[in-house]
Amino acid sequence: MSKHFLLLALIAWATSSYSQDHLLQNVYNRTTISLNGDWKYIVDPYENGYYNYRYEPFDQQPTPWASAFFLDSKPKDASDLLEYDFDKMDNLKVPGDWNTQKESLYYYEGTVWYKQSFDFDFSAKGNRLFVYFEAANYQAEVYLNGTKLGTHIGGFTPFNFEVTDIVKAQDNFLIVKVDNKRLKDGVPTLNTDWWNYGGITRDVKLVETAAAFVEDYFIQLDPQDTKKIKGYVQINSKDAGAQKLQLKLPDLEINQQLTTDQDGYVAINIPVEEIRYWSLEDPFLYNVAIETAQETVKDQIGFRSIRTEGTQIMLNNKPVYLKGISIHEESPLRDGRGYAKEDATQLLEWAKELGCNYVRLAHYPHNEHMVRLADQMGILVWEENPVYWTISWDNESTYQNAETQLSELIARDKNRASVIIWSMANETPNVPARNVFLNKLAAYTRAKDNTRLISAALEQKNYRGDPTIRTIDDPFAEVVDILSFNQYIGWYDGLPEKCKTITWKIEEDKPVLISEFGAGAKKGLHGTKDERWTEEFQENLYVETLQMIDRVDKIQGFSPWILVDFRSPRRVLPAIQDGWNRKGLISEEGEKKKAFFVLQAFYRNKN
Repeated sequence: MSKHFLLLALIAWATSSYSQDHLLQNVYNRTTISLNGDWKYIVDPYENGYYNYRYEPFDQQPTPWASAFFLDSKPKDASDLLEYDFDKMDNLKVPGDWNTQKESLYYYEGTVWYKQSFDFDFSAKGNRLFVYFEAANYQAEVYLNGTKLGTHIGGFTPFNFEVTDIVKAQDNFLIVKVDNKRLKDGVPTLNTDWWNYGGITRDVKLVETAAAFVEDYFIQLDPQDTKKIKGYVQINSKDAGAQKLQLKLPDLEINQQLTTDQDGYVAINIPVEEIRYWSLEDPFLYNVAIETAQETVKDQIGFRSIRTEGTQIMLNNKPVYLKGISIHEESPLRDGRGYAKEDATQLLEWAKELGCNYVRLAHYPHNEHMVRLADQMGILVWEENPVYWTISWDNESTYQNAETQLSELIARDKNRASVIIWSMANETPNVPARNVFLNKLAAYTRAKDNTRLISAALEQKNYRGDPTIRTIDDPFAEVVDILSFNQYIGWYDGLPEKCKTITWKIEEDKPVLISEFGAGAKKGLHGTKDERWTEEFQENLYVETLQMIDRVDKIQGFSPWILVDFRSPRRVLPAIQDGWNRKGLISEEGEKKKAFFVLQAFYRNKN
């Protein structure tokens, strides 16, 4: 490897908490074979298919027992004892969560085994094959034809494994053990305010590549010079040696031949005279092609600059006010976890109807459809690492887990113009171990991508003990580029009229975002503005909060909580919540509440 790529590789993978091949870039636009559809499954709460009776993993034994589920064993004769059979089991849809597909699995947390069979013929001699998962929650052990490919930890980021030397022309069986048990040392940890959907929740694909293929690339504007395109291309080849490639951007009349070093790495540094910048009003995407002797990879990339200047956020060197909304990844079209392009389209169309130019994707990486569509629709995006509430700050493996998930998110979305903020965390306590943890994450992120801004959803406090003045008292405020905080004055903190009594003292010379505010309301429940859970209460809170926000010094936008009601086992009030967080401006049935129109009117009048 070159020194440049070796550094990136060491940062991203050498310290990871699991084993996988380097993440393929732009699978979204590659020719793939879908493995979606009906998969056989076995529910295994005691993990008898993974451990022997001494609680030793079968896949770490020299000769695994036939009872190991990943072997997909069959009885040799009528006397053979075998206590499982995938082929006689029921099906689960992939992608999809198991909770909403099977009533018996609604609250289930534990292990489920999946099996898919397929045939495969290489299209050209010498090609290579990868199996690519867009996400599986939370820990996945992956096997092909009885051979373990590896383990992935983290429920919302993609992973892949090379299977070139394992795949057969016929009768391949891919088996995946998915375990969604919440863990104290996990990321996120035991306690969250959203549903812990289990399963293979996003697409599964076979990706055939050339022997030497474009593994990765980063093509963005130089943050120091908006008349220059910078980045790199990395070719993956089993044979060492320099590789020739062409980088093409036809609309910019760029057709540049490049030669990599012996390890397949080449830097990009191209001056441009005239460029059509990606913007909210004109989300223009350039067609980009990277051509080698064996393959062509195409992408659509927008070029824009994002930075801060004092208390302003500058998009293409012009101030921008972020008119936002927070979004969870639940399907507005069916039950459960969202995964389809249609899900993302509906959510972002609602955001546009609301008047948003910005969305906060909480509290974990969402599927790639969201950022690809945001690129096309001219919507700015905040993406978030699932470091949520209180995790094991002193546990080094927990930190490595968080860093790896963030690395995978950045690897996937680093070429998306819409993404302007990497968020490190949400509502975490101001304690020394957490500060070290987040400082390391922020430094890592800046080293990996210096073209975007860093933030985190912090918490507000009384200023010098005065309950009528609020501030941000957190050392991480000195680290972030944008100072963001959540506040629930009028819901968890008094009633909506309290907003009239609150002033703000923000001492940092930085742009300020309110990353959350809101109130719960059951769609169709009406009463006075003083009655909790009514649409009128939520409506009044928005009226009062928006007036208060206009008085917050240095405010440059906000993203209320939340666009659509979403499932949460924390929310159990009968006839009101019934397992749903009701802070949405839209119900789970797609019906708009009164507060939707209050925020819509505010955004329409806000320049």
